[in-house]
Amino acid sequence: MIKEIISSAEDNMKKTVEVVRKEFASLRAGRATPALLDKVTVSYYGTPTPLNQLANISVPEARMLVIQPWDKSVIPEIERAILKSDLGITPTSDGTVVRLVIPQLTQERRTELVKVVKKKAEEGRVAVRNIRRDVNDVLKVKQKEGVPEDEVKRGQEDLQKITDKYIKEIDEMVKSKEQEIMQV
Repeated sequence: MIKEIISSAEDNMKKTVEVVRKEFASLRAGRATPALLDKVTVSYYGTPTPLNQLANISVPEARMLVIQPWDKSVIPEIERAILKSDLGITPTSDGTVVRLVIPQLTQERRTELVKVVKKKAEEGRVAVRNIRRDVNDVLKVKQKEGVPEDEVKRGQEDLQKITDKYIKEIDEMVKSKEQEIMQV
């Protein structure tokens, strides 16, 4: 019973780390990646649709994205959606594809991005710790219900090891993302 509770907590922590990883992928660090456009939604015949469901997104060069929509009539909407997004990139179109040239980051912008990375990482760490706290509360209730104390203690120790593991994973992701951002 305790093992299932711990296992469930570990699954939730894994999901939290994945969310942080996706957040980091959507931050641009001077290099083009299709993940930059994950949050862009296009009004497609009046329905907000994720851009990656309307077009093929490729990276022909290190700092360029090419968006090839399957329906060419949606190109103006794609351009509008990109301009509205918080990417700060102006799209160019030749009627068949939309090109996004990722500008070189300034030192000021890099420092801002590092702050954003650290903030998102801290949110992830807090989420992991909240999972730990909730599970510890459940374990205390189980102890009151008659589960042996040593079993509960073992569960809490396992839970702490798992928590440390995922917090360390988030810290490592922060280090690598920070290096990626500060790299000129």
